[in-house]
Amino acid sequence: MKKYIIERNIPGVGDSSADQLKGAAQTSNAALAKLPDVQWLHSYIAGDSTFCVYLANDEAAIRKHAELSGFPANRIIEVKTVIDPSAAG
Repeated sequence: MKKYIIERNIPGVGDSSADQLKGAAQTSNAALAKLPDVQWLHSYIAGDSTFCVYLANDEAAIRKHAELSGFPANRIIEVKTVIDPSAAG
């Protein structure tokens, strides 16, 4: 599977309560249960956006998750490689 970053523009998401985020995760998980070839790794919440890291076979699968969950997928970017500070050594 390929790795993707999905930017979701959701006004006010950065001010969400723990219960609201729990509900969002439950909604996402319900959609994922219908998509065996999509895996959610984690998300970063910043301001009015979430940046979600997913594994999927293709971009179409990510768009299907967005459709089923009701969450926008404003931008989908395939991750080509990952580096960290150890890459400098």
